[in-house]
Amino acid sequence: MAEKGFRKWIITITVITAALLELIDTTIVNVALPKIQGNLGATLEDVAWVVTGYAVANVIILPMSGWLGAYFGRKNYFIASIVVFTIASFLCGNSTSLNELVAFRILQGFAGGGLISTGQAILLDTWPREQIGTATALFGLGAVVGPTVGPTIGGYITDHTTWKWIFYVNIPVGAIAAFFALTFVRETPKDAKGKPIDWWGIALLAIAVGSLQTILEKGESEDWFAKPYILVLTIAAVLGTFLFIWRELSTDHPIVNFGIMRHRSFAVGMFTSFILGFGLYGSVFVFPVFCQNLLGFTAQQTGELLFPGGLCTIVMMPFIGKMLNKGVPAQFMATIGMFLFFVFTYMLSKSTLETGEVNVLVPLLIRGVGMALLFVPLTVLAIADLKGPEVGQGTGLNNMMRQLGGSFGIAALTTLIHIRQAGHRSNLLSNINPYNNAFIQRMHMLEAGFMAKGKSAIDATEMAYRAIEGAVIRQSLLLTYDDAYLISGLVMLFSIPLLYLQPFKKSAAKMPVDAH
Repeated sequence: MAEKGFRKWIITITVITAALLELIDTTIVNVALPKIQGNLGATLEDVAWVVTGYAVANVIILPMSGWLGAYFGRKNYFIASIVVFTIASFLCGNSTSLNELVAFRILQGFAGGGLISTGQAILLDTWPREQIGTATALFGLGAVVGPTVGPTIGGYITDHTTWKWIFYVNIPVGAIAAFFALTFVRETPKDAKGKPIDWWGIALLAIAVGSLQTILEKGESEDWFAKPYILVLTIAAVLGTFLFIWRELSTDHPIVNFGIMRHRSFAVGMFTSFILGFGLYGSVFVFPVFCQNLLGFTAQQTGELLFPGGLCTIVMMPFIGKMLNKGVPAQFMATIGMFLFFVFTYMLSKSTLETGEVNVLVPLLIRGVGMALLFVPLTVLAIADLKGPEVGQGTGLNNMMRQLGGSFGIAALTTLIHIRQAGHRSNLLSNINPYNNAFIQRMHMLEAGFMAKGKSAIDATEMAYRAIEGAVIRQSLLLTYDDAYLISGLVMLFSIPLLYLQPFKKSAAKMPVDAH
């Protein structure tokens, strides 16, 4: 039942706050990994499971969240998720060993998956059906801005206190969100209560999605199929996926209702959400690495650069929602968003080693506008035809696809960077030979410079070669990052036709109100 006045807005703020907790924690830990590693005496490979464990648990629970909300009641499940997430945050901060931290991060990930999808379903129930665009825009503030500002917040906290406070800060926020949810959110019917529980479905879902997410998180660092456990997980992911789909289509009480795929808008929306995740998380992954490893920016400078783009998204979201409510086709708005994202990546693909903060600020502002034009219309297109219990199932699957898209994007771009860097390095080294006049001139100039500083001829030659080697490394990295930007933009650009496979909707103001 739609709410009005103060109650509607306090529920909205509560849901957005809870979603922000989950989404910020997806990326906030990344910048603190070196300090966690040193404090707990762990290797870099081992400490990476602090991120991987959270992501795997998160993506397992997302498609199940609709069923869990129907079984326990959406309000009860939402409050329980907030409470468990808050307790897990305290336990993470209080961890004294890496094993403890990974275990509590997994618990935090399971609880976080319930926050995002259940919160979105509650928000869609809270707002009138004719204002679905505005509701989605408000939720999008957390979904788009959270992963962007996470590393900035994490870096600031880690620099000024200790890594433990990136978890402790969740405690007061979680407690306030739980209180408001308990006080203001209305309960929904427990539609799945008393019905058989699809235990096989739960097990197969955990195997399929958990294996896939682990492969995407660890594949590149483990040299993909060079490690036997990656091969085993790949087989488990493929078999688990087929068996899970077969199980859910053949049982009377599925854990994930694939029946909602009959809605063409939702079925296509799963793919567009995947592409959105690819762009959103992939660009957030590449940009800080590019700035800090190649351009020499500090973590704080990088965060400050990302902030104006996030602010653009925040400012644009309400306007996007109002335009959707007035009947502006979501397909047109998403098309502009995808094109603007391509413009953002194209501009950055022209970066040089002299690129400065001013040069990247404009592309980031364009990205901020593009993301606002993408998240809200794509979400509205996907869930517009869903009603009643289908909303919870749909938001869970939709968020899972966005998360998997992000994981695929990061894995694909990481692999691309690895492969293209080797290729660019080989091409550049082919120019370093005694028959290349440019190389000879550069070599003599460097040797003369070092000899002018008092170095012997032998030492000057050796130092000149090292200087050229450093230049080759930097140039090959630059060309590689430029490739990564351009390819991620082309993926978004070539996905535009998918939008027009979804039916055009009439004005939201004329849509029938969905009575739950």
